Amino acid sequence: MNHRAISIRAFIGAKDYEISRSFYLDLGFEEIIISPDMCLFKTAELGFYLQKAYVKGWINNSMLFMEVEDVKQFYNQLIALDLPTKYKGVKVVPIRELDWGSECFVHDPSGVLWHFGEFVKQ
Repeated sequence: MNHRAISIRAFIGAKDYEISRSFYLDLGFEEIIISPDMCLFKTAELGFYLQKAYVKGWINNSMLFMEVEDVKQFYNQLIALDLPTKYKGVKVVPIRELDWGSECFVHDPSGVLWHFGEFVKQ
C-alpha cells in the first residue's frame, strides 16, 4: 500500500484550554484557530491539534515525541523560558543519554508528556 502521506497530527486535550494555548505559544508553536474548542499548533510542516477537552486517563497517558536538531540547545532554550514558574504542573526533565540518542521531557499544564529528542547520527 502506498500512502503518499502529507502529515500525521495527534489530538491532545487540555485541562484549561486557554492556559494550554498560552503554554504552546510560549514554546514557539504557531497557532491556527479552527473553532472555539480546537486549534492547530504548528512548527514548520509539523503540527498537532489541541482540544478543549479533558479526560484525565487519556491526558495522563498522552505522549508526543518531537525530533529536534540539537537537543542540548533545545533544552537550554526550555530552561530559559522558565515554564514551571509560569505554568502550574509543568515539569522540565533534564536530558537523558540513551543508545539511540538523547532526549529531554516536558509535562504540559494538563499532564501531556512531551519527549524532545535527537537521534544518534550514523
